[in-house]
Amino acid sequence: MASATRLATHDRPQAPPPGGEDFAALLDATLGPNTGFAGTVVTGRVIRVDDDYAIVDVGLKSEGRVPLKEFAPPGQKPEVKPGDIVELFVERYEDREGTIVLSREKARREEAWTNLEKAFQAGQRVQGVIFGRVKGGFTVDLGGAVAFLPGSQVDIRPVRDVTPLMGTPQTFQILKMDRARGNIVVSRRAVLEETRAEQRAELVQGLKEGMILEGVVKNITDYGAFVDLGGVDGLLHVTDIAWRRINHPSEALEIGQKVKVQVIRFNPETQRISLGMKQLMADPWEGVALKYPVGAKFTGRVTNITDYGAFVELEPGVEGLVHVSEMSWTKKNVHPGKIVSTSQEVEVVILDVDEPKRRISLGLKQAQGNPWEQFLEKHPPGSVIEGEIRNITEFGLFVAVGPDLDGMVHMSDLSWDEPGEVAIQKYRKGDVVKAKVLDVDVEKERISLGIKQLQADPAAEVLDRIRKGDIVTCVVSKIESNGIEVKVEDVLTGFIRRSELAKDRADQRPDRFAVGEKVDAKVTAIDRAARRLTLTIKGKEVDEEREAMKEYGSADSGASLGDILGAAIRRRRELAGEE
Repeated sequence: MASATRLATHDRPQAPPPGGEDFAALLDATLGPNTGFAGTVVTGRVIRVDDDYAIVDVGLKSEGRVPLKEFAPPGQKPEVKPGDIVELFVERYEDREGTIVLSREKARREEAWTNLEKAFQAGQRVQGVIFGRVKGGFTVDLGGAVAFLPGSQVDIRPVRDVTPLMGTPQTFQILKMDRARGNIVVSRRAVLEETRAEQRAELVQGLKEGMILEGVVKNITDYGAFVDLGGVDGLLHVTDIAWRRINHPSEALEIGQKVKVQVIRFNPETQRISLGMKQLMADPWEGVALKYPVGAKFTGRVTNITDYGAFVELEPGVEGLVHVSEMSWTKKNVHPGKIVSTSQEVEVVILDVDEPKRRISLGLKQAQGNPWEQFLEKHPPGSVIEGEIRNITEFGLFVAVGPDLDGMVHMSDLSWDEPGEVAIQKYRKGDVVKAKVLDVDVEKERISLGIKQLQADPAAEVLDRIRKGDIVTCVVSKIESNGIEVKVEDVLTGFIRRSELAKDRADQRPDRFAVGEKVDAKVTAIDRAARRLTLTIKGKEVDEEREAMKEYGSADSGASLGDILGAAIRRRRELAGEE
């Protein structure tokens, strides 16, 4: 109730103080005209600077104060001192004491908005500074007005890090602005695209093959890299990056890298530009034939492995191919990746150099020595070796004579007495056997071994005695349709063909003979290697008839063949003492 009374008393007109002046009326008269400055921009002079505020005289009855942070762009230290003349925005009068609230930021904003609207209507570019991040983009200070820069409008291509752009003046194009809502949208990309189009037209007009330019790697693909030449892109193919082999462009380049390139090809119609980096370097293939003579040995590094061989780098930019056939003396039909590995250092021998075609043929096995030559040097024919049976085939045994080297014992060299088919049954894979070196053919890469040669040939003495034309006694061992097989002194095998079984055609029948029967035959041929004789009974009979005719008759004696043979038989009996 007392309060209400005070309000009523306060509201009731009071008698004027002594002197007849109304203080309230005087105050209103003093402040009234100045209140019209609220919401306007005025010019003032800084009187003093306190901790957080600057005190400014704007020509009104009272001084105003402005927060110091409004005298500098975001993130920078304010620079203001007494005596500075500044434009300020009059916000309001705080109370009847006349304290004025001023804003430097709003004054700058009002001025900026006015200038920006003019630039927007004229389609002009504006200057600003990126100073912060917001959802979907960035904030830009346009001289007092804050604008929004979408992330897609920062650059022509996506930018991962905008930090280098922040805090430095940039040129923008205003896309949209609404003063009522306080919204401004700007684009840096539009400015860059317009500038890029101008640069592109200027660059393409003066572009020529052979020109050397500087650019920035814009994108990297499997087949090369696209280089921004300043408004126009050119393709730097992977084969033109360096003289050395590059499997992927990322091995030598990275996005954003500055590079110096040469224009290799330019098509004005399609505006396609082919670039090269290696063309600016010395060609390592010049004089390569002198540096790498045929037959010389060098050390290189394996750079790539294919199904048909391996590429070896002799020096940066100079590679040679080791064909799969030149990789190993002993490992045949093996993938090169099982012999060498990428980045491995190897010794190679130069086999051929074709400088015009930029090809060098290398040999890996030639640098290691021919194992057949090395074996022949250590084990000449006649030497005895010992090794494990690695494989058994239908024609013989393969015996290990080195880490990757085999010798073959043909089935005919297993036994003197038994047929090869029988003798080979006695051996098993993994058995260790002794054998004699029979022959080493380096060119054909063959080593011939023999097991039976470890013992003397039991037929050697017989072969030394028998001569072609000798009459020998044989024992029938096998009867066949085309002749009979016989044994001579139990160590030699002979064969008498059907036509050689008798002089008379009617008697040329193999079934006339029986296994185990003894027959005399004439030797017509001797195969010492096979220990085999070729024999004839017919020839023996013809010789006997010829001798009888010569001794007991002649063509004109009138004696019959029967008489002559009868006389010959009787003569033989007489000589034998039968009569």
